Amino acid sequence: MYIERDEYLQKLIDRKWNGLIKVITGIRRCGKSFLLFTLFRNHLLKSGVKEENIISVALDDPEFIKCTDSFVLYEYIKTRVQDSRQEYYVLIDEVQYAISGKELKDKDNPPRLYSVLNSLLRMPNVDVYVTGSNSKMLSKDVMTEFRGRGDEVKVYPLSFSEYLPASGKDREAAFNDYMLWGGLPLVLQKRSDADKSAYLEGLFSEIYIKDITERYKIQRPDVLSELIDVLSSVSGSITNITSLTNAINSMKKAKKVTDNTVRTYIGYLKDSFLFSSAQRYDIRGKAYFDSQCKYYPADTGLRNARLGFRQIEQTHLMECVIYNYLKQRGFNVDVGVVEKYAAGTDGKRRKQQHEIDFVVNKGMYQYYIQSAFSIEDKEKERKELYPFSIVGNSFSKLMITRSELIPHYDENGIFRVGIIDFLTGNYTSDIFASRNT
Repeated sequence: MYIERDEYLQKLIDRKWNGLIKVITGIRRCGKSFLLFTLFRNHLLKSGVKEENIISVALDDPEFIKCTDSFVLYEYIKTRVQDSRQEYYVLIDEVQYAISGKELKDKDNPPRLYSVLNSLLRMPNVDVYVTGSNSKMLSKDVMTEFRGRGDEVKVYPLSFSEYLPASGKDREAAFNDYMLWGGLPLVLQKRSDADKSAYLEGLFSEIYIKDITERYKIQRPDVLSELIDVLSSVSGSITNITSLTNAINSMKKAKKVTDNTVRTYIGYLKDSFLFSSAQRYDIRGKAYFDSQCKYYPADTGLRNARLGFRQIEQTHLMECVIYNYLKQRGFNVDVGVVEKYAAGTDGKRRKQQHEIDFVVNKGMYQYYIQSAFSIEDKEKERKELYPFSIVGNSFSKLMITRSELIPHYDENGIFRVGIIDFLTGNYTSDIFASRNT
Protein backbone atom coordinates (compact mmCIF):
# COMPACT_ATOMS: atom_id res chain seq x y z
CA MET A 1 0.00 0.00 0.00
CA TYR A 2 1.38 3.37 -1.07
CA ILE A 3 0.68 6.00 1.58
CA GLU A 4 1.91 9.54 1.04
CA ARG A 5 3.73 11.02 4.02
CA ASP A 6 4.29 14.51 2.72
CA GLU A 7 5.24 16.12 6.03
CA TYR A 8 8.12 13.74 6.67
CA LEU A 9 9.21 13.74 3.05
CA GLN A 10 9.41 17.53 3.15
CA LYS A 11 11.60 17.34 6.26
CA LEU A 12 14.09 15.20 4.35
CA ILE A 13 13.93 17.50 1.34
CA ASP A 14 14.57 20.54 3.52
CA ARG A 15 17.64 18.83 5.02
CA LYS A 16 19.34 17.92 1.77
CA TRP A 17 23.02 18.87 1.71
CA ASN A 18 22.96 20.46 5.15
CA GLY A 19 26.31 18.90 6.06
CA LEU A 20 24.78 16.50 8.62
CA ILE A 21 23.83 12.85 8.74
CA LYS A 22 20.06 12.62 8.50
CA VAL A 23 18.96 10.00 11.05
CA ILE A 24 15.39 8.75 10.73
CA THR A 25 14.18 7.33 14.05
CA GLY A 26 10.91 6.07 15.42
CA ILE A 27 9.07 3.05 16.70
CA ARG A 28 9.57 -0.13 14.69
CA ARG A 29 7.11 -0.60 11.81
CA CYS A 30 6.04 3.05 11.69
CA GLY A 31 7.22 3.50 8.09
CA LYS A 32 10.83 4.72 8.28
CA SER A 33 12.14 2.42 5.53
CA PHE A 34 9.25 3.23 3.21
CA LEU A 35 9.87 6.93 3.75
CA LEU A 36 13.54 6.67 2.83
CA PHE A 37 13.67 3.94 0.18
CA THR A 38 10.40 4.66 -1.59
CA LEU A 39 9.12 8.19 -1.00
CA PHE A 40 12.46 10.00 -0.76
CA ARG A 41 14.11 7.90 -3.46
CA ASN A 42 11.20 8.61 -5.84
CA HIS A 43 11.56 12.31 -5.07
CA LEU A 44 15.23 12.21 -5.97
CA LEU A 45 14.55 10.43 -9.25
CA LYS A 46 11.77 12.86 -10.17
CA SER A 47 14.04 15.81 -9.39
CA GLY A 48 16.62 14.58 -11.91
CA VAL A 49 19.06 12.58 -9.79
CA LYS A 50 20.48 9.66 -11.75
CA GLU A 51 19.67 6.21 -10.42
CA GLU A 52 23.36 5.29 -10.22
CA ASN A 53 23.92 8.32 -7.99
CA ILE A 54 21.55 6.94 -5.35
CA ILE A 55 23.44 4.39 -3.27
CA SER A 56 20.89 2.29 -1.38
CA VAL A 57 21.99 -0.25 1.23
CA ALA A 58 19.47 -2.32 3.17
CA LEU A 59 21.56 -3.97 5.86
CA ASP A 60 18.82 -6.44 6.80
CA ASP A 61 18.83 -7.79 3.22
CA PRO A 62 21.00 -10.88 2.58
CA GLU A 63 22.33 -9.12 -0.52
CA PHE A 64 24.24 -6.74 1.76
CA ILE A 65 25.28 -9.20 4.44
CA LYS A 66 28.96 -8.38 3.93
CA CYS A 67 28.25 -4.70 4.48
CA THR A 68 27.30 -5.40 8.09
CA ASP A 69 31.05 -5.08 8.60
CA SER A 70 31.35 -1.32 8.92
CA PHE A 71 34.60 -1.10 7.00
CA VAL A 72 33.20 -3.20 4.14
CA LEU A 73 30.22 -0.86 4.08
CA TYR A 74 32.53 2.12 3.80
CA GLU A 75 34.56 0.54 0.99
CA TYR A 76 31.36 -0.40 -0.87
CA ILE A 77 30.12 3.17 -0.77
CA LYS A 78 33.51 4.54 -1.81
CA THR A 79 33.58 2.31 -4.88
CA ARG A 80 30.15 3.65 -5.89
CA VAL A 81 31.24 7.28 -5.54
CA GLN A 82 33.24 7.29 -8.74
CA ASP A 83 33.08 10.88 -9.95
CA SER A 84 34.09 13.70 -7.62
CA ARG A 85 32.24 16.15 -9.89
CA GLN A 86 28.87 14.52 -9.25
CA GLU A 87 26.64 14.45 -6.20
CA TYR A 88 25.67 11.16 -4.53
CA TYR A 89 22.94 10.26 -2.07
CA VAL A 90 23.69 7.43 0.38
CA LEU A 91 20.62 5.74 1.89
CA ILE A 92 21.31 3.14 4.59
CA ASP A 93 18.44 1.18 6.10
CA GLU A 94 18.61 -0.61 9.48
CA VAL A 95 22.02 0.85 10.18
CA GLN A 96 22.27 -0.90 13.54
CA TYR A 97 23.14 -4.14 11.75
CA ALA A 98 26.58 -2.66 11.04
CA ILE A 99 27.35 -2.57 14.77
CA SER A 100 28.63 -5.83 16.22
CA GLY A 101 27.80 -6.99 19.73
CA LYS A 102 31.47 -6.67 20.69
CA GLU A 103 31.52 -3.03 19.63
CA LEU A 104 28.41 -2.27 21.67
CA LYS A 105 30.10 -3.66 24.77
CA ASP A 106 33.30 -1.71 24.20
CA LYS A 107 32.72 1.52 26.12
CA ASP A 108 36.31 2.74 25.66
CA ASN A 109 35.97 3.24 21.92
CA PRO A 110 33.02 4.38 19.84
CA PRO A 111 31.57 1.75 17.48
CA ARG A 112 33.28 1.69 14.11
CA LEU A 113 30.04 2.53 12.34
CA TYR A 114 30.01 6.06 13.72
CA SER A 115 33.57 6.60 12.53
CA VAL A 116 32.53 5.36 9.10
CA LEU A 117 29.53 7.69 8.94
CA ASN A 118 31.61 10.63 10.10
CA SER A 119 34.14 9.77 7.37
CA LEU A 120 31.36 9.94 4.79
CA LEU A 121 30.55 13.44 6.01
CA ARG A 122 34.00 14.55 4.98
CA MET A 123 33.22 13.65 1.37
CA PRO A 124 31.82 16.92 -0.03
CA ASN A 125 29.79 15.26 -2.79
CA VAL A 126 28.01 12.72 -0.54
CA ASP A 127 24.74 13.31 1.34
CA VAL A 128 23.97 10.63 3.96
CA TYR A 129 20.60 9.36 5.23
CA VAL A 130 20.15 6.42 7.62
CA THR A 131 17.32 4.71 9.44
CA GLY A 132 17.81 2.89 12.71
CA SER A 133 15.48 0.68 14.68
CA ASN A 134 14.63 1.70 18.18
CA SER A 135 16.66 -1.25 19.50
CA LYS A 136 20.03 0.23 18.72
CA MET A 137 19.63 3.65 17.08
CA LEU A 138 17.92 5.81 19.66
CA SER A 139 17.69 9.57 19.63
CA LYS A 140 20.24 9.83 22.45
CA ASP A 141 22.73 7.92 20.26
CA VAL A 142 22.32 10.62 17.63
CA MET A 143 23.37 13.27 20.13
CA THR A 144 26.27 11.36 21.69
CA GLU A 145 27.86 9.23 18.99
CA PHE A 146 27.61 11.66 16.09
CA ARG A 147 28.83 14.51 18.27
CA GLY A 148 26.60 17.18 16.80
CA ARG A 149 26.80 15.84 13.25
CA GLY A 150 23.43 14.10 13.31
CA ASP A 151 20.11 15.63 12.32
CA GLU A 152 17.20 13.59 13.64
CA VAL A 153 13.89 13.19 11.83
CA LYS A 154 11.48 11.39 14.13
CA VAL A 155 8.74 9.43 12.40
CA TYR A 156 5.44 8.54 14.08
CA PRO A 157 2.69 6.09 13.12
CA LEU A 158 0.17 7.46 10.67
CA SER A 159 -1.70 10.55 11.77
CA PHE A 160 -5.44 10.44 11.20
CA SER A 161 -5.13 12.81 8.23
CA GLU A 162 -2.73 10.27 6.67
CA TYR A 163 -4.85 7.30 7.72
CA LEU A 164 -8.20 8.62 6.45
CA PRO A 165 -7.57 8.61 2.67
CA ALA A 166 -5.69 5.30 2.87
CA SER A 167 -8.54 3.60 4.74
CA GLY A 168 -11.09 4.08 1.96
CA LYS A 169 -13.80 4.71 4.56
CA ASP A 170 -15.88 7.71 5.55
CA ARG A 171 -14.69 9.96 8.37
CA GLU A 172 -16.69 8.36 11.17
CA ALA A 173 -15.90 4.76 10.27
CA ALA A 174 -12.25 5.56 9.68
CA PHE A 175 -11.91 7.33 13.03
CA ASN A 176 -13.53 4.46 14.91
CA ASP A 177 -11.07 2.08 13.28
CA TYR A 178 -8.18 4.44 13.99
CA MET A 179 -9.01 4.59 17.71
CA LEU A 180 -9.22 0.80 17.86
CA TRP A 181 -6.43 -0.38 15.56
CA GLY A 182 -4.07 2.60 15.58
CA GLY A 183 -1.94 4.01 12.79
CA LEU A 184 0.83 1.52 12.04
CA PRO A 185 0.83 1.38 8.22
CA LEU A 186 0.80 -2.41 7.83
CA VAL A 187 -2.41 -2.65 9.86
CA LEU A 188 -4.25 -1.18 6.88
CA GLN A 189 -3.14 -4.14 4.76
CA LYS A 190 -4.61 -6.73 7.12
CA ARG A 191 -7.98 -7.95 5.91
CA SER A 192 -9.59 -9.32 9.05
CA ASP A 193 -9.80 -8.19 12.65
CA ALA A 194 -8.05 -11.40 13.68
CA ASP A 195 -5.13 -10.62 11.37
CA LYS A 196 -4.86 -7.08 12.71
CA SER A 197 -4.96 -8.26 16.29
CA ALA A 198 -2.35 -10.98 15.72
CA TYR A 199 -0.04 -8.54 13.95
CA LEU A 200 -0.20 -5.95 16.74
CA GLU A 201 0.17 -8.50 19.52
CA GLY A 202 3.15 -10.06 17.75
CA LEU A 203 4.99 -6.76 17.51
CA PHE A 204 5.36 -6.67 21.28
CA SER A 205 6.33 -10.28 21.82
CA GLU A 206 8.47 -10.79 18.72
CA ILE A 207 10.08 -7.37 18.21
CA TYR A 208 9.70 -4.66 20.82
CA ILE A 209 10.39 -6.60 24.01
CA LYS A 210 13.18 -8.60 22.38
CA ASP A 211 14.80 -5.40 21.08
CA ILE A 212 14.89 -3.76 24.49
CA THR A 213 15.91 -6.93 26.32
CA GLU A 214 18.86 -7.51 24.00
CA ARG A 215 20.05 -3.92 23.89
CA TYR A 216 19.99 -3.28 27.62
CA LYS A 217 20.68 -6.83 28.80
CA ILE A 218 17.42 -6.80 30.78
CA GLN A 219 17.65 -9.05 33.83
CA ARG A 220 13.90 -9.06 34.55
CA PRO A 221 12.06 -9.39 31.21
CA ASP A 222 9.01 -10.45 33.19
CA VAL A 223 8.99 -7.06 34.93
CA LEU A 224 9.44 -5.25 31.62
CA SER A 225 6.47 -7.11 30.17
CA GLU A 226 4.27 -6.41 33.18
CA LEU A 227 5.31 -2.75 33.18
CA ILE A 228 4.13 -2.45 29.58
CA ASP A 229 0.78 -3.92 30.64
CA VAL A 230 0.44 -1.50 33.55
CA LEU A 231 1.43 1.57 31.51
CA SER A 232 -1.04 0.56 28.80
CA SER A 233 -3.78 0.18 31.39
CA VAL A 234 -3.20 3.53 33.11
CA SER A 235 -2.49 5.54 29.95
CA GLY A 236 -3.95 9.01 30.22
CA SER A 237 -4.23 8.81 34.02
CA ILE A 238 -2.05 10.60 36.57
CA THR A 239 0.42 8.19 38.16
CA ASN A 240 3.92 7.98 39.62
CA ILE A 241 6.78 5.51 39.89
CA THR A 242 5.75 4.21 43.32
CA SER A 243 2.20 3.49 42.17
CA LEU A 244 3.50 1.64 39.12
CA THR A 245 5.90 -0.38 41.27
CA ASN A 246 3.14 -1.31 43.70
CA ALA A 247 0.89 -2.36 40.82
CA ILE A 248 3.58 -4.69 39.45
CA ASN A 249 4.42 -6.14 42.85
CA SER A 250 0.76 -6.85 43.53
CA MET A 251 0.79 -9.18 40.52
CA LYS A 252 4.05 -10.96 41.37
CA LYS A 253 4.75 -13.87 43.66
CA ALA A 254 8.46 -13.93 42.87
CA LYS A 255 11.15 -11.43 43.85
CA LYS A 256 9.73 -7.96 44.28
CA VAL A 257 10.72 -5.09 42.00
CA THR A 258 12.06 -1.73 43.21
CA ASP A 259 11.19 1.83 42.24
CA ASN A 260 14.64 2.21 40.69
CA THR A 261 14.14 -0.78 38.38
CA VAL A 262 10.75 0.50 37.25
CA ARG A 263 12.18 3.98 36.66
CA THR A 264 15.03 2.53 34.61
CA TYR A 265 12.74 0.33 32.51
CA ILE A 266 10.41 3.24 31.82
CA GLY A 267 13.42 5.13 30.50
CA TYR A 268 14.13 2.26 28.11
CA LEU A 269 10.53 2.22 26.90
CA LYS A 270 10.57 5.96 26.30
CA ASP A 271 13.94 5.84 24.52
CA SER A 272 12.47 3.12 22.31
CA PHE A 273 9.52 5.40 21.41
CA LEU A 274 6.94 2.96 22.78
CA PHE A 275 5.71 5.39 25.42
CA SER A 276 6.13 9.07 26.19
CA SER A 277 5.11 11.14 29.17
CA ALA A 278 3.46 14.45 29.94
CA GLN A 279 4.49 16.08 33.21
CA ARG A 280 2.12 17.96 35.50
CA TYR A 281 2.77 21.69 35.21
CA ASP A 282 1.69 24.35 37.70
CA ILE A 283 0.43 27.05 35.34
CA ARG A 284 0.39 29.84 37.91
CA GLY A 285 3.57 28.80 39.73
CA LYS A 286 5.32 28.09 36.39
CA ALA A 287 6.96 24.95 37.76
CA TYR A 288 6.70 21.20 37.33
CA PHE A 289 5.42 18.77 39.93
CA ASP A 290 8.25 16.32 40.53
CA SER A 291 6.65 12.92 40.83
CA GLN A 292 3.39 12.73 38.91
CA CYS A 293 2.78 12.52 35.19
CA LYS A 294 0.73 10.81 32.51
CA TYR A 295 2.09 8.13 30.17
CA TYR A 296 0.83 7.72 26.63
CA PRO A 297 1.48 4.81 24.24
CA ALA A 298 2.86 5.64 20.80
CA ASP A 299 -0.12 4.00 19.13
CA THR A 300 -3.63 3.19 20.35
CA GLY A 301 -3.70 -0.05 18.39
CA LEU A 302 -0.60 -1.33 20.13
CA ARG A 303 -2.03 -0.31 23.48
CA ASN A 304 -5.36 -2.03 22.82
CA ALA A 305 -3.72 -5.20 21.54
CA ARG A 306 -1.45 -5.38 24.57
CA LEU A 307 -4.53 -5.37 26.79
CA GLY A 308 -6.33 -7.93 24.67
CA PHE A 309 -8.82 -5.28 23.49
CA ARG A 310 -10.46 -5.45 26.91
CA GLN A 311 -10.08 -1.84 28.09
CA ILE A 312 -11.52 0.26 25.27
CA GLU A 313 -12.24 3.47 27.17
CA GLN A 314 -13.19 6.00 24.51
CA THR A 315 -12.29 8.98 26.71
CA HIS A 316 -8.70 7.84 27.30
CA LEU A 317 -8.21 6.66 23.72
CA MET A 318 -9.35 10.03 22.37
CA GLU A 319 -6.99 11.80 24.75
CA CYS A 320 -4.13 9.59 23.57
CA VAL A 321 -4.91 10.34 19.93
CA ILE A 322 -4.86 14.08 20.64
CA TYR A 323 -1.58 13.82 22.56
CA ASN A 324 0.18 11.89 19.80
CA TYR A 325 -1.12 14.28 17.17
CA LEU A 326 0.29 17.24 19.08
CA LYS A 327 3.66 15.49 19.41
CA GLN A 328 3.65 14.73 15.69
CA ARG A 329 3.12 18.42 15.04
CA GLY A 330 6.21 19.25 17.09
CA PHE A 331 4.54 20.66 20.20
CA ASN A 332 5.76 20.31 23.76
CA VAL A 333 2.88 18.89 25.77
CA ASP A 334 2.30 19.02 29.53
CA VAL A 335 -0.65 18.38 31.83
CA GLY A 336 -1.82 21.69 33.27
CA VAL A 337 -2.69 22.22 36.92
CA VAL A 338 -4.46 25.34 38.21
CA GLU A 339 -4.63 25.75 41.97
CA LYS A 340 -7.33 27.77 43.72
CA TYR A 341 -8.48 28.17 47.31
CA ALA A 342 -12.14 27.41 47.91
CA ALA A 343 -14.36 26.86 50.94
CA GLY A 344 -15.34 23.28 51.72
CA THR A 345 -18.59 22.04 53.21
CA ASP A 346 -17.18 22.84 56.67
CA GLY A 347 -16.54 26.45 55.67
CA LYS A 348 -12.72 26.10 55.75
CA ARG A 349 -10.72 27.29 52.78
CA ARG A 350 -8.54 24.66 51.17
CA LYS A 351 -6.36 24.54 48.11
CA GLN A 352 -7.97 22.69 45.23
CA GLN A 353 -6.29 21.52 42.03
CA HIS A 354 -8.04 21.70 38.68
CA GLU A 355 -6.63 19.96 35.63
CA ILE A 356 -6.28 21.19 32.08
CA ASP A 357 -5.69 18.14 29.89
CA PHE A 358 -2.93 19.67 27.78
CA VAL A 359 -0.72 22.73 28.06
CA VAL A 360 0.77 23.00 24.59
CA ASN A 361 3.83 25.07 23.73
CA LYS A 362 5.60 25.78 20.49
CA GLY A 363 7.94 28.70 20.13
CA MET A 364 6.46 31.78 21.73
CA TYR A 365 2.90 30.47 21.74
CA GLN A 366 0.96 28.52 24.34
CA TYR A 367 -2.43 26.85 24.11
CA TYR A 368 -4.73 25.17 26.61
CA ILE A 369 -6.74 22.13 25.49
CA GLN A 370 -9.55 20.22 27.17
CA SER A 371 -10.61 16.86 25.74
CA ALA A 372 -14.16 15.72 26.44
CA PHE A 373 -15.61 12.65 24.76
CA SER A 374 -19.10 13.95 25.48
CA ILE A 375 -20.73 16.88 27.24
CA GLU A 376 -24.16 15.51 28.01
CA ASP A 377 -25.44 18.35 30.19
CA LYS A 378 -24.68 21.84 31.46
CA GLU A 379 -23.13 20.60 34.69
CA LYS A 380 -20.61 18.42 32.81
CA GLU A 381 -19.84 21.36 30.53
CA ARG A 382 -19.30 23.65 33.51
CA LYS A 383 -16.83 21.22 35.11
CA GLU A 384 -14.88 20.78 31.88
CA LEU A 385 -14.60 24.51 31.23
CA TYR A 386 -14.07 25.69 34.80
CA PRO A 387 -10.22 25.41 34.71
CA PHE A 388 -10.23 27.75 31.70
CA SER A 389 -12.11 30.38 33.71
CA ILE A 390 -9.54 30.47 36.54
CA VAL A 391 -6.32 30.09 34.58
CA GLY A 392 -5.77 33.82 34.64
CA ASN A 393 -4.26 34.59 31.24
CA SER A 394 -5.39 35.11 27.67
CA PHE A 395 -3.64 32.26 25.89
CA SER A 396 -5.84 30.44 23.38
CA LYS A 397 -8.19 27.79 24.74
CA LEU A 398 -9.62 24.79 22.87
CA MET A 399 -12.38 22.38 23.75
CA ILE A 400 -12.24 19.18 21.67
CA THR A 401 -15.24 16.84 21.72
CA ARG A 402 -16.07 13.57 20.01
CA SER A 403 -19.25 14.90 18.43
CA GLU A 404 -19.28 16.63 15.07
CA LEU A 405 -19.92 20.36 15.28
CA ILE A 406 -19.11 23.44 13.29
CA PRO A 407 -15.74 24.75 14.59
CA HIS A 408 -16.43 28.05 16.32
CA TYR A 409 -15.55 30.41 19.16
CA ASP A 410 -18.12 30.55 21.93
CA GLU A 411 -19.10 33.63 23.94
CA ASN A 412 -16.13 33.11 26.28
CA GLY A 413 -13.58 33.04 23.49
CA ILE A 414 -13.07 29.26 23.72
CA PHE A 415 -12.61 27.53 20.37
CA ARG A 416 -14.82 24.46 20.10
CA VAL A 417 -14.09 21.76 17.57
CA GLY A 418 -14.89 18.10 17.00
CA ILE A 419 -12.02 15.63 17.17
CA ILE A 420 -12.16 14.69 13.48
CA ASP A 421 -12.05 18.31 12.34
CA PHE A 422 -9.24 18.97 14.82
CA LEU A 423 -7.13 16.10 13.47
CA THR A 424 -7.73 16.91 9.81
CA GLY A 425 -7.62 20.71 10.05
CA ASN A 426 -4.97 23.22 11.02
CA TYR A 427 -6.34 24.40 14.33
CA THR A 428 -3.03 24.58 16.16
CA SER A 429 -1.18 27.10 14.04
CA ASP A 430 -2.13 30.42 12.46
CA ILE A 431 -5.72 30.58 13.73
CA PHE A 432 -4.48 30.51 17.32
CA ALA A 433 -1.21 32.35 16.88
CA SER A 434 -3.19 35.44 15.92
CA ARG A 435 -5.16 35.29 19.18
CA ASN A 436 -2.23 35.02 21.59
CA THR A 437 -1.28 38.21 23.41
